[in-house]
Amino acid sequence: MLGCLAGVAPCLHAQAQQGLTVFAAASLQTALDQVAKDWQAAGHDPLVISYGGSPILAQQIDKGAPADLFISADNDWMLWLVKRKQISTDAPVTILGNTLVLIAPNTSATAVPPVTAFVTEAADLAVLLKGSRLAMADPRSVPAGKYGKAALEHLGLWAGLSSSIAPFDNVRMALNFVARREAELGIVYSSDAVAEPRVRIIGQFAADSHPQIVYPAAVLLRSAHPEATMFLAFLSMQQAQKRFIEAGFVFLAGAPR
Repeated sequence: MLGCLAGVAPCLHAQAQQGLTVFAAASLQTALDQVAKDWQAAGHDPLVISYGGSPILAQQIDKGAPADLFISADNDWMLWLVKRKQISTDAPVTILGNTLVLIAPNTSATAVPPVTAFVTEAADLAVLLKGSRLAMADPRSVPAGKYGKAALEHLGLWAGLSSSIAPFDNVRMALNFVARREAELGIVYSSDAVAEPRVRIIGQFAADSHPQIVYPAAVLLRSAHPEATMFLAFLSMQQAQKRFIEAGFVFLAGAPR
């Protein structure tokens, strides 16, 4: 069973004994679902994948939720689990990177033409919002939201926009909010925008406007699944690399942590 959203306890408990269980950041869903199919096609049992915001997943793992691997959308929540003795200090492997973008509904006049190649301090996002909300992952805890807040602060735009923020538990929820035209603008990863035809990228945040976006992965200390480390290695192989790049990620496996 693929694509079960984390946060629904009955779903997680029902999956406990079904196979190799991966808890993964919601932004990975499009690519990781394809990697899971490749894994199964290679002769392995189907994966059980629960997607959600990295903080929710990390907290569920700490409370004993059934999981063998964790793939976070930032280092903070991975290191939090290391400190909680759920993951070995030397276990996390940096697999992927991403870019942060500003999106609008594909049918919105805001999206044609693009506002700018890069969002700058001169960008008047309040005008572009037209009294609507700026959808993004919760900047208090969710990686995509923290990156987004850092970028807006870097540009001097946060103070004027913070009251217009519509925060969500994960970045895919923010993406869907814009796709349904319930917000004029959203801040998501480029991989999210690639996965959703109902939105268009209208600006990109420069890499130096926020901390580097990274996706570390690790096997949990309590995992006894014989294929857990094998799947972690599979995530760095050429076939998986192709899936991630097609989905809009930057492949970083083997890069220094």
